[in-house]
Amino acid sequence: MSSADESRQVKVIGELRTFIKKALSDPTLAGKCMEIARRLKNEPDADTKIAAEISAKTNVRIPEKLSQADKMFIEIIHEVLEDESALY
Repeated sequence: MSSADESRQVKVIGELRTFIKKALSDPTLAGKCMEIARRLKNEPDADTKIAAEISAKTNVRIPEKLSQADKMFIEIIHEVLEDESALY
């Protein structure tokens, strides 16, 4: 693994650690994020809108230009939504 890859990996891990701390300190965070995602999932440019609203309405800050960790977070949200729809 190159030092650039290692550096990116360290950054992603750091961002994910910060998010996990926020999620653990606010038990309502997951519900808020999923409610936002459910409402916006079918909108044009849904990922951008979901990220912007999560940033505006929670203590999670997602920049306009999504980092690798931010993209992973949005991907996971979509996976959870798919799992929910599979249950019904």
